[in-house]
Amino acid sequence: MLKKTITYTDYNGSERTEDFYFNLSKAELMEMEMSTAGGLAETIQKIVAAQDAPAIIKIFKELILKAYGEKSPDGKRFIKSDEISTAFSQTEAYSKLFMELATDADAAAKFVNGIIPADSGNITK
Repeated sequence: MLKKTITYTDYNGSERTEDFYFNLSKAELMEMEMSTAGGLAETIQKIVAAQDAPAIIKIFKELILKAYGEKSPDGKRFIKSDEISTAFSQTEAYSKLFMELATDADAAAKFVNGIIPADSGNITK
């Protein structure tokens, strides 16, 4: 699980600093890997090598929104839904994170490797 602290200005003009959580379970990672022709890791590497900007943007958006969730108060669950992902995508925090990942390859690699289970290995090399 990756905890990302993001400082942003909300739509009322107030500066906020909040913690956001991102995680892909082994099951989610397997589903993404198996539903992508050639596998997710290989696909990401090919897209990055080809410098295919539209495909990179699409993958970042998918990874961010699929990984975003809220921890239950007791820590037993990591709650995800389309509604939760959509709500996050409508914040300036999402926009700031998206721009960071789209413009900083090191930050993108750290994010991707931070959201996958520790014993799954690195997706990005």
